[in-house]
Amino acid sequence: MTQVQLHLVVKSLRRLPYYVVDKLNAWVRSVEHYGLRETRKIPSYHDEPLKGTRSGQRSIRLTKAYRAIYTEHENGEIVIILVQEVHKHDY
Repeated sequence: MTQVQLHLVVKSLRRLPYYVVDKLNAWVRSVEHYGLRETRKIPSYHDEPLKGTRSGQRSIRLTKAYRAIYTEHENGEIVIILVQEVHKHDY
């Protein structure tokens, strides 16, 4: 079973465009229904591991400009996905 937690980003989601929040919610539903491994196969999310000081974290692309950063934790049979931030990506 996979559970996604958004409690760290609830306030910041209020300031984001609705289409970014919709895409994040679609990702959450996909992860909770199909699992993280299957959702990572969806090419539009560009799910990738991060490097350097963000080692151990992963990012998904919500739009060309916005990214969500998350970590994966296992608690027995439950996999907990903790979304840590959603921000505009600097190019």
